[in-house]
Amino acid sequence: MSFRDLRNFTEMMRALGYPRLISMENFRSPNFTLVAEILIWLVKRYEPQMDIPSDVDSESDRVFFIKAVAQFMATKAHIKLNTKRLYQADGYAVKEMLKITSVLYSAMKTKEMASGDKVEEDSSKFKFDLGSKIADLKAARQLASEITSKGATLYDLLGKEVDLREMRTAAIARPLEINETEKALRAAIKDVLENVQRTNDMLNNVSLDESSLEAKIEKKKQELERNQKRLQTLQSVRPAFMDEYEKIEEDLQRQYEIYVEKFRNLSFLEQQLEDYHRLEQERFEEAENSLRMMQHKLREEERSLVKNGVKDEDSDMDIPEDEGSDSDIEEHRPSKPRPGRNPMPGRAGARFVGTMHGGDSEEEDSEDSEIDVDEDDEDEDGEEEENEDLEDDNDSLEVPVPKPSRPPRAGHRPELLEESDNDF
Repeated sequence: MSFRDLRNFTEMMRALGYPRLISMENFRSPNFTLVAEILIWLVKRYEPQMDIPSDVDSESDRVFFIKAVAQFMATKAHIKLNTKRLYQADGYAVKEMLKITSVLYSAMKTKEMASGDKVEEDSSKFKFDLGSKIADLKAARQLASEITSKGATLYDLLGKEVDLREMRTAAIARPLEINETEKALRAAIKDVLENVQRTNDMLNNVSLDESSLEAKIEKKKQELERNQKRLQTLQSVRPAFMDEYEKIEEDLQRQYEIYVEKFRNLSFLEQQLEDYHRLEQERFEEAENSLRMMQHKLREEERSLVKNGVKDEDSDMDIPEDEGSDSDIEEHRPSKPRPGRNPMPGRAGARFVGTMHGGDSEEEDSEDSEIDVDEDDEDEDGEEEENEDLEDDNDSLEVPVPKPSRPPRAGHRPELLEESDNDF
């Protein structure tokens, strides 16, 4: 019995349509009921009208059942079965039943192939294949020639039948000689004795092999017992380095806990550092944005100052010459722009105001000039403070800001303009 035979038998029975599921474990031990059921099903599958007694309760009934199945298969299917193996009802019985299942399985496959060929023929009924027709024609011609040759040889042999009949009857009618018969019997007996001797030798060899195998098994058992005792002794004895190993293991556990704690702290600090850098970056960007806004605002203020200075210059050029007195001129004069430069040292308040008309007294001129000088001093002090604030802002922003030039006043001294240009 082999695993391959069991697998093939179960697969074939499943393909044939056996209703019960057959496992490979069913034939590990004798199971005569299952074997009888399978044999009855196979016989019914081969010949549905066949009646076989299914009573297998007693020993005689089982023997009669096995003989009936074997006789049926030998006469109908020409399959020779070993009744002893069938009666064992184990893996060896599977080999015998496999003979029947293989025949039925091959018949089923042939039928399927024939039906498949028929379907193909039906599908290709209206197709004309010239190559296949030529091959069929050649095969028909070969068969016709073989038929003629075989018929000729058969005619010749039948012609010799008269002489052969006489020789055959003479040989049958001749009596047998005792000496030749005895020689033949002695030769057969000798062959049988030789076979028996060989079988005995094989049995003796089997007994010797069995004794040698038993000795080997006993030796292996003793080795196994010794190894088990040695294993128990080794398990019971504590190794010399075990204490040191346990200490090192405890130290390793402590070191690992310290490592884990430090790693966790380091990760936390790195996260805090990243958050700090991110906040610093955001502050830096906010400071840059505020500086840009301040620069933009300062540029706008400078532009407005420049525009106001241009307007003051235009208003100074449009002063009337023939109407009004000095007091009227001072009242209608527009306010001066704040220059973006520092005044000349020693010249703060050195501004002289007069008119283009004559006839005024010296006292009026001196009073008007003193009033204008005081007002100019106050204005220029305020302008100096504002210019210093603007310069400090420009230095903190580190952006060069062009200082607005003081518009030139018509009718004043030209040397003052030259010295104010040098202040830049």
